[in-house]
Amino acid sequence: MTGERASAERALAEGASAVRAGGAPASSPTSPSASTYPARPAGEDRRGAVPRHVACVMDGNGRWASQRSLPRTSGHRAAETTVIDVIEAARTAGVGWLSLYAFSTENWRRPSDEVDFLMRLVRRVVRKHAPLLHARGIRCRFLGVADPRIPAPLARDFADLMTLTEENRGMTLTVAFDHGGRRDIVEAARSLIRSGVAAEAVDERHFAAHLPFPDTPDVDLVIRTSGEQRISNFMLWQVAYAEWVFPPVLWPDFRAPHFLECLRGYQQRDRRFGGVTPYAIGEQHP
Repeated sequence: MTGERASAERALAEGASAVRAGGAPASSPTSPSASTYPARPAGEDRRGAVPRHVACVMDGNGRWASQRSLPRTSGHRAAETTVIDVIEAARTAGVGWLSLYAFSTENWRRPSDEVDFLMRLVRRVVRKHAPLLHARGIRCRFLGVADPRIPAPLARDFADLMTLTEENRGMTLTVAFDHGGRRDIVEAARSLIRSGVAAEAVDERHFAAHLPFPDTPDVDLVIRTSGEQRISNFMLWQVAYAEWVFPPVLWPDFRAPHFLECLRGYQQRDRRFGGVTPYAIGEQHP
């Protein structure tokens, strides 16, 4: 084991130990120190590697607020710190793709005042942190953003951030906003039909090419906070072979050590993809 890999392993283990011991994570609200997290070792073998694509279902904001006798909007506001902490933890751990489930197609059913608050909050967060994301070399994408009820200024901010960061070659951050996995599959099917391809020629590769951002790799690890165990219509095509973890921590309380513990657990799993022989973590499956 190289010195770099050993250092990364120690950092992951320390992060997991801090969570198990109940220790409070030491991180700033906006820009955690890079030294807090392990760098991805160069040339490490594939078993035990950091997952290439991690997706987070950011669940528990409302319950976090309710436990404190606060309005639900307070939980959404508190979640900002977690979002920035997890982005930085993922980037410095060597995760190549991070996807965050921020707002689903079903979330439009929530009370209008809560939806309006979320739209304003997301716009403020995007504008506030855009310079930091760009400086970190993060490429930002927004998955969904199809509903005309999204305020035009917010949609422009999404487009501006994607344009600003499109040439960045660091981690790719995808924020699923007004996203529905079923809708993506239906739209891909429509696009495939319009392309005129013969039915006999359609395979998974052809179909996936019609999904939004088709260069996005399959999700390796899904983290759903709060302990709830549901898919919630999230990236249904991409999570087909993902490993799942359900930490019983509400999203506003979730921090880098919790995230690192999830990565550590992933590294200890054998992925079989429906077969018998385990695949090394990071190895391509059929």
